[in-house]
Amino acid sequence: MYPRAEKRFVLTNRITIIVLFLVIAAGGIVRSTGSGMGCPDWPKCFNRIIPPTDVSQLPEGYEQQYIDGRAKKNQRFAKIVEFFGHPEMADKIRHDQSILAHEEFNAAKTWTEYVNRLVGVAAGFCLLFSAIFSFTYLKTKPSIVVWSVLNVFVVVLQAWLGSIVVSTNLMPWIITVHMLLALLIVAISIYTFYQATTLRNKTILSNQHVKGIKALAFVSLVLMVVQVVFGTEVRETIDHLSSQLVARQEWVANLGDSFSVHRVLAYVSLGLTVILFFLVRSRFSSLTLQSKYAWIVIVLIGIQMLSGIVLARFNVPAFAQTTHLVVASLLFGAQYYLMLLMTKLQR
Repeated sequence: MYPRAEKRFVLTNRITIIVLFLVIAAGGIVRSTGSGMGCPDWPKCFNRIIPPTDVSQLPEGYEQQYIDGRAKKNQRFAKIVEFFGHPEMADKIRHDQSILAHEEFNAAKTWTEYVNRLVGVAAGFCLLFSAIFSFTYLKTKPSIVVWSVLNVFVVVLQAWLGSIVVSTNLMPWIITVHMLLALLIVAISIYTFYQATTLRNKTILSNQHVKGIKALAFVSLVLMVVQVVFGTEVRETIDHLSSQLVARQEWVANLGDSFSVHRVLAYVSLGLTVILFFLVRSRFSSLTLQSKYAWIVIVLIGIQMLSGIVLARFNVPAFAQTTHLVVASLLFGAQYYLMLLMTKLQR
């Protein structure tokens, strides 16, 4: 069905999407285990390609060395934040001493963060190869080339932002932006995959009027992104409670408005997804991609709701935190692809 060059791009793009979800999973593990500062510098880890396994391998006075390096990077970043019209935020980056707090060496956390970075590097190479292989579409579908190349620039921006996450000691709003950029990278990769596959096989598109269903899928997708934002705020509150040594069994009771909104939106999202599921199932054969992805979405949101209940009822266990994040990203990807599949076949 596909010429060899196009088949190579489709395969590479498919692998890229899988690796991107692995990056998000690795990031979730880092977040839930508190390993975000396992490496106090970037891109190396303790200025080594292979990180240390014991504190005796670190040079004397390494703590102040990395604190000074992070402080200089934060000063540069503060200028960027100020340039974009946020002087108060820039002032906090410059003067909040908690940002420069040193975290004691922990080999397990260091290697957890290091593996996360290795997976991120693998994703970067996958995106680079996808961009190179996309040039086979330069004449037939140039938008694939444009988006694939753009995605390389976005992932470079994401890598730089990752260094800022480290230098600012996991500043909450930067982590939120970091997560949203990850979803954007996933969305672009899914879009180029969709464009490439439908170029040769238009039969997977809808042959009927589905504007209403596509609009509902779009609303559900936007709500998913809003959920992610509130979810990161909830996570930030948990980090604060943990740093204040609040007992784990009291965390949920002290989460505040962000958790309440997050929970209400979860039920709204569930309702929209169920409606979307039945609409798709009533319009499409069970053998179509639309029907299959409707099932994938409904199963994922079921798992997501279950992991949310476990988080709320069992004092936010770490495994459920990672599950909640990974399933949320998978749900975003499945919802986005389902929305794309609602495009009407042009005859």
